[in-house]
Amino acid sequence: GGNLLFSKSGSRADASATAETEDDDSTLQRSLAVPNDRRMWALFRAIDRGWSLEEIHRLTNIDPWFLTQFQQLVDLQREAALVGLRGISPELLRTLKRAGFSDRELAGILGTDEDTIRHTRIELGLRPAYKRIDTCAAEFESYTPYLYGTYERECEAEPTARNKVIILGSGPNRIGQGIEFDYCCVHAAFALREDGFETVMINCNPETVSTDYDTVDRLYFEPLTFEDVAAIIAREESAGGNVMCVVQFGGQTPLKLALPLQRAGVKILGTSPDSIDLAEDRQRFAQLLWDLGIPQAASGTASSAEEARGVAASIGFPVVVRPSYVLGGRAMAIVYDMAALDVDVVADPTGAVVIGGIMEHIEEAGIHSGDSSCVVPPYRVAERHIEMIRDYTRRIARALRVVGLMNTQFAIKDETVYVLEVNPRAS
Repeated sequence: GGNLLFSKSGSRADASATAETEDDDSTLQRSLAVPNDRRMWALFRAIDRGWSLEEIHRLTNIDPWFLTQFQQLVDLQREAALVGLRGISPELLRTLKRAGFSDRELAGILGTDEDTIRHTRIELGLRPAYKRIDTCAAEFESYTPYLYGTYERECEAEPTARNKVIILGSGPNRIGQGIEFDYCCVHAAFALREDGFETVMINCNPETVSTDYDTVDRLYFEPLTFEDVAAIIAREESAGGNVMCVVQFGGQTPLKLALPLQRAGVKILGTSPDSIDLAEDRQRFAQLLWDLGIPQAASGTASSAEEARGVAASIGFPVVVRPSYVLGGRAMAIVYDMAALDVDVVADPTGAVVIGGIMEHIEEAGIHSGDSSCVVPPYRVAERHIEMIRDYTRRIARALRVVGLMNTQFAIKDETVYVLEVNPRAS
């Protein structure tokens, strides 16, 4: 139970979380003694180095019962690494999955890739089952379709043969991805239900409205990783009916799953995964704007620190440093002396584009919109610039073949309107 809980709330709550290498024992001791968001990884590293549980307990004050659970996970990891992929038995693989190891983590341990682990697991018949969360405190039988995944044998999920739409939520709240996406997901569920679809929500944040058990027809309380989402979709497809997936209401987290899910044969509603990639990939998007003749701030792409220094030197400081497919606000510097504007849009397959509003940020471009006050309608922007923004927005939406929501961010400097970025989702 403890291991499964950790796998859902810790190691897989953010798939980008990886154990950081501690250079020496004193650094590791400090990481254990001072509570921080990387402490669990330091704990695993200490056990892996052979530190005694008594010493770790002295440093952390974590109860030895929990430390024993961590020790068991490290022991399992060592056993798997020892036998390797060729020598791993179905029993050991099941034990590892029941302990909460993801396919991605197992790929790292066994020296292979995630797809190989996934195919091996499926060939051995190892698929997650889903259990109902008991909302009745064991007083009487619970029928609430509030489910979580486990590698037990009995499955309590009861998918129907109706046409259904799976909505991917936003996961944990964080800077750049907050409760506004929960609002979007809930209203998407209500609208789909009114149109006669069965609604299924995948999310792992218990404080959201989208994870209330009566918001949708079925709720899966699972991490938003490819492995977990693909397994749920496979379970829902097993009952028949068309299964479609919506990724544009949950912010950046589900957007990153669009291409992998499409490659796995999942039908994505709305803007196509290729168009999403075109908007998110900095290099491809810069080329699109160049082809459209729309001004953009001088930019460059780098894959190493050395390349980044070269690009920054050629552009001049200050610069915005930001990866592709990033949550809003991460790793941002400030671009000074520009008026920043946000434009929210809805488009359909016919090329019709409705601009919902143009918001002028009071803070400079580069400060995250969640930390900015904004004014609607804009009060300092000339009408000629507003018309230019509308024109650029419509052209970008049509070039990207947006179906659904789009957010565009502009900056104005010296009479020139620059496109900063486009988000093909709710924003």
